[in-house]
Amino acid sequence: MSEQTARRGGAAWALVITSVAGFMAALDNLVVTTALPSIRQDLGGALDDLEWTVSAYTLTFAVLLMFGAALGDRFGRRRMFLAGLTVFTGASAAAAMAPGIDSLIAARAVQGVGAAIMMPLTLTLLTAAVPAAKRGTAYGIWGAVNGLAVASGPLIGGSLTEHVSWHWIFWLNVPLGLALLPLARLRLSESYGSGAPLDITGTLLASGGLFGIVYGLVRGPADGWTSAYVLTALVTGAVLLGGFVRHGIRAKAPMLPMRLFRSRAFSGINAASLLMFLGMFGSIFLLSQYMQGVLGYSPTEAGLRMLPWTGMPMLVAPIAGYLSDRIGGRPVVAAGLFLQAAGLAYLAAVVTADVAYSGQLPGLIVSGIGMSLYFAPASALVMSSVHPKEQGIASGANNALREVGGALGVAVMSSIFASQGGYESAQSFVDGLRPALWVGAGVVAVAATAALAIPSARRTARTVEAAATAEPEEPALETAAR
Repeated sequence: MSEQTARRGGAAWALVITSVAGFMAALDNLVVTTALPSIRQDLGGALDDLEWTVSAYTLTFAVLLMFGAALGDRFGRRRMFLAGLTVFTGASAAAAMAPGIDSLIAARAVQGVGAAIMMPLTLTLLTAAVPAAKRGTAYGIWGAVNGLAVASGPLIGGSLTEHVSWHWIFWLNVPLGLALLPLARLRLSESYGSGAPLDITGTLLASGGLFGIVYGLVRGPADGWTSAYVLTALVTGAVLLGGFVRHGIRAKAPMLPMRLFRSRAFSGINAASLLMFLGMFGSIFLLSQYMQGVLGYSPTEAGLRMLPWTGMPMLVAPIAGYLSDRIGGRPVVAAGLFLQAAGLAYLAAVVTADVAYSGQLPGLIVSGIGMSLYFAPASALVMSSVHPKEQGIASGANNALREVGGALGVAVMSSIFASQGGYESAQSFVDGLRPALWVGAGVVAVAATAALAIPSARRTARTVEAAATAEPEEPALETAAR
């Protein structure tokens, strides 16, 4: 076998391994949503318990994402990828065997830890294995597989829940993980970053702060917003996040340098991303339960009926990329977010205890088109908002803020739902769902406004070039999450 053939084989294996691993991590963001009614029936638990089955994963995933990439740079990317994959696979088995809602939530949190270590290293390992001339194609395949995971999450979760049991949404990861572990050990090459110090202080501040905020939002409707526990959680979380910002300003090599936010382009697209995921995740969390608990659809039927929204990126994303190249990313992202807001507002206006699916369909389609127009151009805007040497940390920060937005979205919109309605009857559920969707629409509309504040591509390029000329090199930043 020639050396060139061997390299091609190694690149192909790397693409398969990293794409499947990325699929597993992305799938678990939404796969649980259509299983929530069945989990609630089997394990019990109130609304706040159901929130944590989603948020425990997205929150640990978000706050440890950049730290996981730094671990790979420091201790070996293949080694840490294997460690993350092992943790994720083991936690998936623990979630499948969970005897109660508390143990399920704990297993989901550990799943998030594994995904945070594994996911950012998939692109790093893929980049090292694929020749530069082929990387565009490889990234496209990797991204399409991850997009498929997001699109099919509710459908896969619903189908497994209905035809087997909800436990299999977690068992599904186990054979995939066990198959990938030896392949990754044998087929991936080891590589290291610059070995900069790990930002443990920043990680602890961000983790504690976000946990406090989300915990307070989740417990607020049940315990009362003025209760000692809720107020302590919210205040402590805010103080710790303030400490994280201060640390990002003063530390020599922080996980997220706050100076990046001096760029209006970087601030605008990250604000838009966080708010978009807040509105989208919170809406899907409630709508998937609405379709089953109120309209009486089976888990599979609910997953299929969500596809006009969650599956639309598979059709529209290439068009979004073309438009972004022709007219720039800012107008495409803003238009997508305004469409997403309009779709949620439509759904808020039409939801009743007995609305026909045909009445919901326009809102789902418009939301799906809007989400599709956002994704590809948003990534390009993030990468173009900073100097090339900082693109790794910029990408990691954007991915982390998206996950934070998802966790906050579930918490915020569930709190609104609980304050206005509940699970007592179909009408009670609708009474809580409608104001939550209106808030989601408003949040995404604010995200669209933030996108409009992003400078033009030409002005952003001049700003980035000027900043790169004015500031000294900071090699430590190259160890950031990718």
